[in-house]
Amino acid sequence: MTLPQTPRDDSPARGSSSVTQGGNREHTPHVPPEPAQGNYLKPRHLVMMALGSAIGTGLFVGTGAAIKTAGPAVLISYLVACTLLVLVMRALGEMAAADPSSGAFSTYAGKALGPTVGRALGWLWWAQIVVVVAAEATAAAQLVTELWPGLPQWAWALIFMVGFTVVNLVRVGALGEAEFWFALLKVAAVVAFLVVGILFLLDVLPSPTPGLSNLTEHGGFMPNGLTGVASALLVVVFAFGGTELVTIAAAETEDPQTNVARAIRTILIRILVFYVGSVTVMVLVLPWNNEGLSASPFVAVLTEAGIPGADVLMTVVIILALLSALNANIYGSSRMLFSLARRGSAPRFLGDTTGRGVPRAAVVASVAFGFVAVVLNYLWPETVLNVMLNVVGSTCLVVWGVALVSQIILRRRADRAGEPSPLKMWAFPWLSYFALALLAAIVVLGLLDPSVRIQFIATFVLVCLIALACKLLIRGDDAAATRSATPAEDDAAPRL
Repeated sequence: MTLPQTPRDDSPARGSSSVTQGGNREHTPHVPPEPAQGNYLKPRHLVMMALGSAIGTGLFVGTGAAIKTAGPAVLISYLVACTLLVLVMRALGEMAAADPSSGAFSTYAGKALGPTVGRALGWLWWAQIVVVVAAEATAAAQLVTELWPGLPQWAWALIFMVGFTVVNLVRVGALGEAEFWFALLKVAAVVAFLVVGILFLLDVLPSPTPGLSNLTEHGGFMPNGLTGVASALLVVVFAFGGTELVTIAAAETEDPQTNVARAIRTILIRILVFYVGSVTVMVLVLPWNNEGLSASPFVAVLTEAGIPGADVLMTVVIILALLSALNANIYGSSRMLFSLARRGSAPRFLGDTTGRGVPRAAVVASVAFGFVAVVLNYLWPETVLNVMLNVVGSTCLVVWGVALVSQIILRRRADRAGEPSPLKMWAFPWLSYFALALLAAIVVLGLLDPSVRIQFIATFVLVCLIALACKLLIRGDDAAATRSATPAEDDAAPRL
């Protein structure tokens, strides 16, 4: 599938006229293009960056909360969430392989649904990730302070923010290499956990194995009923937020059409193995209502298996996971801001790059709130993390939903034009519709859950405010250019 391309540098200048078929002249507004930033990321960087964004605190910590909510039936929640993730990433991969862009889903939404939607989605995602960056620096600082209390929490947060800001300012290759090794350590930790868990269950280790008894005892496989499974599904889905980062990195990858498709295929398999495999080991090794499992599931399982120093070991792994996600999210947020600037949706200077292809102004703007969070860590070290996490809430559901709608529209355009694609959604359009139905069901579940409802409503209000601001600030020339790049038969597509 080949998506409508952004106007090139050699497009007519602002206010010029071009000759169309029949000799008539029409006004062709000029829109600043979004140029390729350079192929600085290798295929292995792309794969590990995506894995690094998926394997984070949602796996190492969040699984405990999900298990406590649903019991062993949390496996159903993970299978449903992983199915949704696979379909969303396949849809995003289809668009990214056909049209690599630093704006990724924001760019595709603009082409499919109009510039207001594209801008609003880009700004929404950027705002979410900027807050997540600050939250990750705060969480990592809290954990390091627990292990080494010599420095205050705010000082560690400052060290992390300065260090990874520098990494992102140097060159893209350095960033990719750092993320590769961070992600590799996380993957190695998960693989080691799976090996230890399997050996323990097979009664190879000295500690006695529970066999399969924990699946049926302590209230049965589904102790909290379908309500527990549904509530756990909300926890699990939120843990997968950020995996869309791989489509942003596509614009700076060698041979993106080939490597993005390859990365999407391999990433999905690995996420399924790591997440579902880890949770299966957890619910088999320990009773679902074990207090240690709900607090720190990896530590609880390794301790049960008789692994010494498991608590310190996993705390270090979680710190590395947070720092890996911090690094990747600074990258992702800066590239989204760069793309917004190149499309006229942010101050123009944010679209400038260095000779090495680094959008330094966008990087600095994207880490600014992280440094504000350092001050917040100094003032309110106990509460700042929870407040920031509640702000970003459920924005990933909005991103995924709009991405799926965009994929349906753009795929239909490409099919009508007979354009090939290196990666296609399976059973189109039915699986795309199925993914949208799953998302809708999750939203309904969230609205029925009092603990999540406020977060959903806050996200809805935030989306409306951002969309309204983008609508009021949108430039007429930009809107006209977007329409001119859209096939006439798609003029009926919804535009906000």
